[in-house]
Amino acid sequence: MIEISHVDKWYSPTFQVLTDCTTSVAKGEVVVVCGPSGSGKSTLIKCVNALEPFQKGDISIDGIKVNDPKTDLPKLRSRVGMVFQHFELFPHLKIIDNLCLAQEKVLGRAHDKAMTKGMALLDRVGLKEHAKKFPAQLSGGQQQRVAIARALAMDPIAMLFDEPTSALDPEMISEVLDVMVDLAREGMTMMVVTHEMGFARKVANRVIFMDRGEIVEDALKDDFFGKPRSDRAQKFLSKILSH
Repeated sequence: MIEISHVDKWYSPTFQVLTDCTTSVAKGEVVVVCGPSGSGKSTLIKCVNALEPFQKGDISIDGIKVNDPKTDLPKLRSRVGMVFQHFELFPHLKIIDNLCLAQEKVLGRAHDKAMTKGMALLDRVGLKEHAKKFPAQLSGGQQQRVAIARALAMDPIAMLFDEPTSALDPEMISEVLDVMVDLAREGMTMMVVTHEMGFARKVANRVIFMDRGEIVEDALKDDFFGKPRSDRAQKFLSKILSH
């Protein structure tokens, strides 16, 4: 579903943020991307749907090359759900309107069908009764669940998550992870940048560990947690799992 091949990215001639990154995500697979801050995790996932440009290599989604100038990026992005760290909801729109806008404008869905789909998805994430509220009236965890519902409203073939719980209070994290676990169990193709190792252990098929812009490890979940090959990953895990 997602193919990343020998991707390099520079922010400046002297600052390379991604170096020869190669990996893939199969249909229905859940891949967790982890690593220390500044290791290039978020940059890599933003390159997948061309929110960040990259200078070398290739990325394709469902056979469509992201970095081909002929590719219709808005159309491709409409098929790939993206959930950000800070929700990115439209603050001036009610929750249900946040879910309907792209369905109508991008997919050309009729308003009543968009409303039906939006309400069903709000029900799915446990927020149906909040449909007429504005984002500021919801907690962070609720807003992030709305953001996931909004992404699902576009019928995506894959979902990208960029540290979806890092801006949340601890008690709100589980309500967002519960929705993500359900998605994974339903077979959604997912690429998730996160520090939530419990989530990775529960639902990931594979774990990618990044450091200094490189993919240091790309291993099956049990292999990664059981015996990571690199010293760097072992150190990272010993720190993150010791608390």
